[in-house]
Amino acid sequence: MSSERRLPRGSLRIAKGRAGVAPKRGRLAASIVREARRLGASVVGLAPVGRWAEHGEVPGPYRPEAIWPAARTVIAFGVPMLLPVIESTPSINYQEMYDTSNRLLDEIGYRLAVWLSDRGHAGVFLPRDGYGSLEVLLQNPFGSFSHTYAAKYAGLGTVGLSRNLLSPAWGPRIRLGSVFTSAVLPGDPELDEELCNGCGVCERLCPAAAIRAREGEILGDLDKDACTRHHIALKKETRWPCGVCVKVCPVGADRTLYGSSSTKRYLEERRSLEANPRDPRYGGLVHLRRHGSGGDRIA
Repeated sequence: MSSERRLPRGSLRIAKGRAGVAPKRGRLAASIVREARRLGASVVGLAPVGRWAEHGEVPGPYRPEAIWPAARTVIAFGVPMLLPVIESTPSINYQEMYDTSNRLLDEIGYRLAVWLSDRGHAGVFLPRDGYGSLEVLLQNPFGSFSHTYAAKYAGLGTVGLSRNLLSPAWGPRIRLGSVFTSAVLPGDPELDEELCNGCGVCERLCPAAAIRAREGEILGDLDKDACTRHHIALKKETRWPCGVCVKVCPVGADRTLYGSSSTKRYLEERRSLEANPRDPRYGGLVHLRRHGSGGDRIA
């Protein structure tokens, strides 16, 4: 019998489109997706710029055509954050993976924009974060463009309570980038069901108490000041970002892949480690947190 862990329908192996079916694309669109995947993207989707106005969720100055009037389509793409590494947060291991994913996203975006331009379709890439420092973010807590909503409009997922994009394959454990192009391309279908189940685990376990649910709504309120100040503290320990909200979210087929489908362990983690820092259930995580960075927190 094979030891390979088998995944359900709609999981990592068939995450190309809704219900496990890759959307039908024209020749140029299909070439763009192939090139983005060749460059390292795990998920790719296309969103016509008109979807921003259709949804009305993003203020006018933050929409693609307001930033670059030639924009007609946004190519959204993402790379995964591996669950066992995120589970070690706060740790230098998670920081290094975060930094690696950021470098990869910027390289994919730049190279894809050049690839388009070389073929006569003007392209512009936007950096994955777009702020100079956490202190700058305290003063102005908004990026110039939301990759999260670009990914939503490109059919890569839905936005959950924590305001992260939730994807079928990786839940919120995915980093995102975007490329604007002057090429007019058909959009990929948006997901028609919310992936966030409203469990509230991200709200309960946020170490900065920065997430607050809204009654009767999927999206919660995010205290950006509290979130950023917690990140500044972690950065001084040379082990940031936080990532607890993406660590504990139960959504994503990657949980099956890594055999971590229950959130009970997360809910018990802090209390258990305060009672017994050598609790064997968390031994590997504590080991990673105690090496390679400053600070003495183990949960």
